[in-house]
Amino acid sequence: MVERTKRTVRDLRRANRARVLQRLYFDGPLSRQELGPATGLSSGSVSNVVAELAAEGLLEEAGIVGSDGGRPRTLLRVAPGGGLLIGIDIGETRVRVEIFDLSLTELARTERPLAQDGYDVERIVDHVGSGVTDVLREAGADARRLLGIGIGVPGIVERGGREGAVGEAPGAPGEVGAVVHGQTIGWRDVPFERLLRDAVDVPLDVPLFIDNGAKTLGQAEMWFGGGRGTEAAVIALFGSGVSACVNRGDILDEDRSSTALEWGHTTVQLRGRRCRCGSIGCLEAYAGAQAMRERWHEAGGPLPRDADDETALAALLAAAYPDADGPDPDPVALAILDETAECLGAALADLVNLFLPERILLGGWAGLLIGPHLIPDIRRHAQEYALRHPAARTTIEMGRLGPDAVTLGAATLPLAEFLTRGGSRRAADVPAARLLTAADVVRNRHRTPAP
Repeated sequence: MVERTKRTVRDLRRANRARVLQRLYFDGPLSRQELGPATGLSSGSVSNVVAELAAEGLLEEAGIVGSDGGRPRTLLRVAPGGGLLIGIDIGETRVRVEIFDLSLTELARTERPLAQDGYDVERIVDHVGSGVTDVLREAGADARRLLGIGIGVPGIVERGGREGAVGEAPGAPGEVGAVVHGQTIGWRDVPFERLLRDAVDVPLDVPLFIDNGAKTLGQAEMWFGGGRGTEAAVIALFGSGVSACVNRGDILDEDRSSTALEWGHTTVQLRGRRCRCGSIGCLEAYAGAQAMRERWHEAGGPLPRDADDETALAALLAAAYPDADGPDPDPVALAILDETAECLGAALADLVNLFLPERILLGGWAGLLIGPHLIPDIRRHAQEYALRHPAARTTIEMGRLGPDAVTLGAATLPLAEFLTRGGSRRAADVPAARLLTAADVVRNRHRTPAP
């Protein structure tokens, strides 16, 4: 009975700390007097929690404001220097590693191109390991201050999967943490978390968080970007491939609040082009940057076949939309982009009909390139293919966080756990099922600090 009482008191204390930290993070700066009604805690509880968090370096004063006839009130905020976060984007053209403080201000970054190495697992793991070392050194940071490392990856992420050799049939079952299944990049049952743990030179108690890149992009846009203020949004990621994430902030079950979709492998053309996944007629075979490069080359576009996807897509857009004093638009390039816009509109219409989102955001490096040119046609085709009522309730817009959105979203994975734990650095203190998600942010925030 005594042990049970101890657990209850500890859990209550942690929950109170989490309430204060989350409210200050998303609504701060706030005074102690404002924290009471904002968190539902008594003034005594607020004072105790604030004193604890300040003593641990997690809160700091953020100025003084006057009050109507009363004493001035001290504002509090989460201290940016209270910890460090690393976000990593395992993209299809590069590995990007960034380190942030608690306010998600970038302190250092590094990139490793993948054009020469493709998706070789060992090389990518090496890139991550050296990238983490580089950003820690450039930022002058102590790895012991890390609250966690978040990694966004292409493919399906399976928790506690079985171990298997890369590219071979899996062996005996065994818990190896997050396992990645990336069919389009040749990853089969890759024990990515175990491989990263062996390669990253940080203390063993620094947690790793691995999730689908579209899902980390979605969380970033929901917390800080174009998804703010919505309760149902779809964030589409366009790179060499295509994927999407559905966020439902009005669903209380956190496991359902954010879902990664293999949307790029839905069929948009019967007996259509062969997709790199092996199927035919996939959206990715028309709207992915790799597919657009291949289609332009097949149609006689003036581009070497070995050009990388980013160079090819930029050249395709330049040919279709030349400067005012340049040559006439290339009709072949325009035809390819027109077909891409219709395929995207039809595929987005499926998302509208299936998920009834308030907002759809286009992101990813390729999405940021093609979106400004194609979004009017994409909207028009989506209206044509979707049911009228849900289409009238949905807006299609560009994502607002730029090319670093996946990396930023990856950094929110350890940040979410840290806030949920009430600032405790011991991962075992909180059940994984109650980690802060985009749904919690949508329900609880009034305003969000800019990253």
